[in-house]
Amino acid sequence: MDRTLKRARVALDKRLNAYRPSDHLAPPPKGWVRAIRDALGMSGAQLARRMHITPQSLNGLEQSEASETIRLETLRKAAAALDCQLVYALVPNRPLEDIVAERARARALEAIGRVSHSMAMEDQKVLDDDLEERIQIFVSETLRERDLWEDR
Repeated sequence: MDRTLKRARVALDKRLNAYRPSDHLAPPPKGWVRAIRDALGMSGAQLARRMHITPQSLNGLEQSEASETIRLETLRKAAAALDCQLVYALVPNRPLEDIVAERARARALEAIGRVSHSMAMEDQKVLDDDLEERIQIFVSETLRERDLWEDR
């Protein structure tokens, strides 16, 4: 499989490790905007003025953040008005390399399983002893990364 992609995955995993596990980054029940505004002692009317919107619009903004329907552009503007920076990331639940390796193994097992079934029907059953070696060979020599995510 492609070494350049592997290096890219490892580098991205290093950057994202600080965010894993992401439980400590879960938003407060009323959202980050409201939590930070309250922590700063800023009223809704004051933040609304800083954002050049009405207090009713700010209320809608805070509600949409809490319900996870807010637009990133709107959240970025609110962050700027609160002297904050919006940080946006998708954090994989596991290292990317583990996800790819698991998917490659599953694809290899599917392919080897089909071949093993055919061979068993012809009374040429392959022993399970060399299964791990066969998986590694299939992954390294046959499987292409672009095929990993094709649904069969």
